[in-house]
Amino acid sequence: MSWRPQYRSSKFRNVYGKVANREHCFDGIPITKNVHDNHFCAVNARFLAIVTESAGGGSFLVIPLEQTGRIEPNYPKVCGHQGNVLDIKWNPFIDNIIASCSEDTSVRIWEIPEGGLKRNMTEALLELHGHSRRVGLVEWHPTTNNILFSAGYDYKVLIWNLDVGEPVKMIDCHTDVILCMSFNTDGSLLTTTCKDKKLRVIEPRSGRVLQEANCKNHRVNRVVFLGNMKRLLTTGVSRWNTRQIALWDQEDLSMPLIEEEIDGLSGLLFPFYDADTHMLYLAGKGDGNIRYYEISTEKPYLSYLMEFRSPAPQKGLGVMPKHGLDVSACEVFRFYKLVTLKGLIEPISMIVPRRSDSYQEDIYPMTPGTEPALTPDEWLGGINRVHLVSSCPNVPHSWPADPVLMSLKEGYKKSSKMVFKAPVKEKKSVVVNGIDLLENVPPRTENELLRMFFRQQDEIRRLKEELAHKDIRIRQLQLELKNLRNSPKNC
Repeated sequence: MSWRPQYRSSKFRNVYGKVANREHCFDGIPITKNVHDNHFCAVNARFLAIVTESAGGGSFLVIPLEQTGRIEPNYPKVCGHQGNVLDIKWNPFIDNIIASCSEDTSVRIWEIPEGGLKRNMTEALLELHGHSRRVGLVEWHPTTNNILFSAGYDYKVLIWNLDVGEPVKMIDCHTDVILCMSFNTDGSLLTTTCKDKKLRVIEPRSGRVLQEANCKNHRVNRVVFLGNMKRLLTTGVSRWNTRQIALWDQEDLSMPLIEEEIDGLSGLLFPFYDADTHMLYLAGKGDGNIRYYEISTEKPYLSYLMEFRSPAPQKGLGVMPKHGLDVSACEVFRFYKLVTLKGLIEPISMIVPRRSDSYQEDIYPMTPGTEPALTPDEWLGGINRVHLVSSCPNVPHSWPADPVLMSLKEGYKKSSKMVFKAPVKEKKSVVVNGIDLLENVPPRTENELLRMFFRQQDEIRRLKEELAHKDIRIRQLQLELKNLRNSPKNC
C-alpha cells in the first residue's frame, strides 16, 4: 500500500488577509516608542484607542472608527496620567468606558463622550491607587460587569470592584514581573505567565494556584486560553533561542502536549484565539507576518493553514470584537496593525471566501455579546449562575456563568444599555502638622516631581504678582488718606 500525505479538510483552509485601502486607514498618528511588550492599541465596535508618544506624562488617542484618513497633529487626547501609559482596554459591556494603566502606579477609568473627544481629557471618571510600582497590564472580567484586574511591577494582581472604586482582592503568588493574563470563557480561571519562568492557572476569587508549570526549556512570554477546550497555548523561546509555541492541558501542566518551533527571529510572538472558528493567529512583534492555524481536540491538535505576509513591521495589534465584524463579507477576524515608522494604523480583515451572499451560519455561531452574566456582588460573593436539573427540580446546581450569547445574523447595530456610574467617595483627610497628607500626595515618579515643581513655581510667581499689586494699591490708599487729612474742612 503506497504512503499518502495526511490531508485534513477544513472550511478555513483558504482564509486570506485583506488590507484596507489607504483611505480606510488611520494616518499621521504619533505611535508610542515605548519598548514595553504590549499592544498599545484597543478597539471596539465604535472607537479605536492608540497609546501615543508624549512628553511629560502619558496620553492616548481615541478615534471614532468612521473617522478614517489623516489625523490632525492637534487632535484631542486623553492625557491625565503622569507617567507613560502601558496598557489600555475597552469595557466589553459599555462601549465608551476604557481602562488605562501607567508608570505612575495608577489605573484610571475614562468615559469617552458620544462622537469622540472635542478637547483634551485630563479628568478620569475613577482613579485607582493600590500598586506600589508601575502597572503593566489591565484586563476586564469576561462575564461580570465592572470587575477589573490589574498587574503591577510589585508582582501583585489586584481585583477592583468599580461599583465601589476599591480593590477587593489581591493575588500574591508571583515572585517576579507578570508578563500576561488570560481568562477562560466564563472567567472562572485566570492563567498568567511570569518572569520567574512559571505558567500558573489560578482561581481568581480565592487567589489559589490550581496548576503550576516550571518552564525551563520553553521560556513562556504569552499565554491564551483556548475557549472551552480545557487547553492553554503559550508562546516563548526554546533553549536554542528560537521562537516556539506549546499546547498544554489546563488540568495537568507537568508537560506540554506538543511543542513546535516557529522560526529563529527574536521578536515576541502575540497569540490570538477565535473561539467561534477555533482558529489561532500568531503575530510577531517587529515582523509583518501573521500565521494562522486551526485547533482541534484530537491529535495533531494544531493544523497550519496559511500565512499573511506584509513588508511593514508591526509594533502591536488591536482586535475587533465579533459584533463589530462585517458578516456580509464573511469576515471572521479583524486586526488593527500599528506601523510605527509610518505613523499608520492599518486594518487587516481575515476573510473566508464564499460565493453566496447569504448569511453563513457555519462560520458565525452564537458568540459572546455585550450583556454581562453577573453583577460584581454576585461574582465576589461566590455566586455562579444557578441552573435547575430536570431530574431534581428542587435542588439547585451551581455552574460557571457562561457569557450571554448573541447572534450576528441581522448585523449588530444595537448599542449597549449599560451605563457606568462612578462611585461617590467621601473625602477623607489625614492631617499632620497642619498638612493634609491625602490632599498633598508626594510625587511617585520623576515626571510627576517635575510637574509638581513647575506647578509650584507658577503658583509662587502668581502670588508674587498679586502681592506686588496689593502693595501698589496700599500706597495709593495711603496717599488718598493723606490728601484727605491735608485738605481744608468744608463748613
